Parts: sequence; structure tokens; C-alpha cells
Amino acid sequence: MTEKEKVIIKSGMKLFAQKGFSSTSIQEIATESNISKGAFYLHFKSKDELLLSILEYIFETIESSRLAFENQDLSPREKFIKQITAFFRTFIGHKEFMIMLSKEQAIPRNEDIKKLFFKKRFESHLLHRKGLIAIYGQKMEPFSIDLALILEGLFQTYVGLLMLEPAEFEIEKLSHYLMRRLDSIVKEIASEEPFLTEKKMEKIIKNSKQFFEPANVHNIVQQMRTEIDQMENSEALEISLEVLEEEINKQSPRLPVIKGMLSNFNGIATLEKYVKELATFYQFEI
Repeated sequence: MTEKEKVIIKSGMKLFAQKGFSSTSIQEIATESNISKGAFYLHFKSKDELLLSILEYIFETIESSRLAFENQDLSPREKFIKQITAFFRTFIGHKEFMIMLSKEQAIPRNEDIKKLFFKKRFESHLLHRKGLIAIYGQKMEPFSIDLALILEGLFQTYVGLLMLEPAEFEIEKLSHYLMRRLDSIVKEIASEEPFLTEKKMEKIIKNSKQFFEPANVHNIVQQMRTEIDQMENSEALEISLEVLEEEINKQSPRLPVIKGMLSNFNGIATLEKYVKELATFYQFEI
């Protein structure tokens, strides 16, 4: 990442936090960064790409804060608590930006961002499991998935509260408090059977990969849009594509609507392969 890209990322983060993602223009980001609009496009193709880079920057900050304690002469428990504290502080440092994301629901509309969050969440889960085994001993390894998920659930709850009223929390005190709560769970959990095993987790991960990785429907729609933009008298096709994209973005897409919209592209050679890919993805014939 170049220094200029860092400037643009920080400017974008500031403006998105202040005005919202949808209400911020590329021209405003360029002005805030003291560059021309054309210069912006030399570094980022779109606002979506900038948003992805901002999130990658935040995750890199979290990782750097974790690594700062990795090689220090600390007990596993002390190291883990300091890393939890750094995690909370990083989120508080980007509080307004994170609130904007949750309000605008920008994440579900971008496949690359969803993949990034999935990847980072899984990486964090593995690190939490490793840290908890180091603290509680190898005997807790069969329970490490459950313990990590319980801790991550607590993280999410308290992060939400920290976003609202950070001044009300002593962050390091909170980290110690959460570890003591986990101590209580560890005392009792050995008498139970693990709820989530490695075998179950592997199946969940496999299914998750199938959800995120096969045909990227949003990329297909974008490719269709590129083709349609080059056509003459394409207004009707553009409307069909907008309806199709809106339906795909819904939490529970209606297959009859998707099938109906795809039928509007029949007979157009340049769109044929995209129509087939979407029909295959949603498992119907057209």
C-alpha cells in the first residue's frame, strides 16, 4: 500500500463515518485527499473497492496490535488479555465508521467484503482456540471450538455496547472480566461432551465455502451490466437487470422472479453464458 493510498483510505474512512457510504461522492473523497478525481481512479476503481481496502486496513491494524504482544515475555493468559484489549481499542478507534457500516448494511451487498469478513472471522477463531488451549492446557483442546465461540459471542455483545458508550468502559478491566467468566465455564465444561467437534466444524466450513466461492452471482450481474452498457436501445434490458439484482440481494430471493427476469435476456448471444451460469447457480432450467 502506497502512502497516497493510505491518505485516500483515511479520507474515505473519515467521510464515510461523517456522511455515510452512500452519501459520500468520489469527488468529495478526492478533495479531502488533496488529489483530483482522476487521480483517485489511479488507485481505486470505485467506492466499493475503497471500502474493501478500508476494511483490509482495519483488519491489518488489528493484526499488528495482536503481533505486538506475540513475542513479549508474557504468560499465555497475560498475552491473551492484552490482545483482547487491543482488539477492543481498535474497534473503538474506528467507532463512527463501524456504526456507519451497520446502519447502511453495506456488507451484504458486496461479495468481496463478505468473503473478507468470513476469512478474518475464521482466522480469528483459530487464533482464539490456540490461545485458549495455551491458557487452559491441552485437556481443553476438545472443547476449544465451543470455548472460542462462547468468547466470540461475548466479544460481539460488548463491542456493540462499546460503540454506543465507550467512555463507560475500562477496556483492560473488561478483558480481565471476560477471562474470569471463561474460567467459570472451563471449570464446569469438562463434565460435558463437546457440542461442536472438529468433524462438525469441518462440515460447517465446507458448506460455508460452497456458499461463498462457487459462482459469484454479483460478479456475473456486473459482467452482464458491462455487456448491456455497450448495446443500443438497452433500456428494457437495464430495467430487467436492476430487478434481477435487487432480487438476488434479498435475504430470501424469489426464484420465480429471478427466472422471469432471466427469460428477458433469451436470444441475446453475448448474455447467454451469464444466464446459464445464474440458472445453474439457482438450480433451474431456462
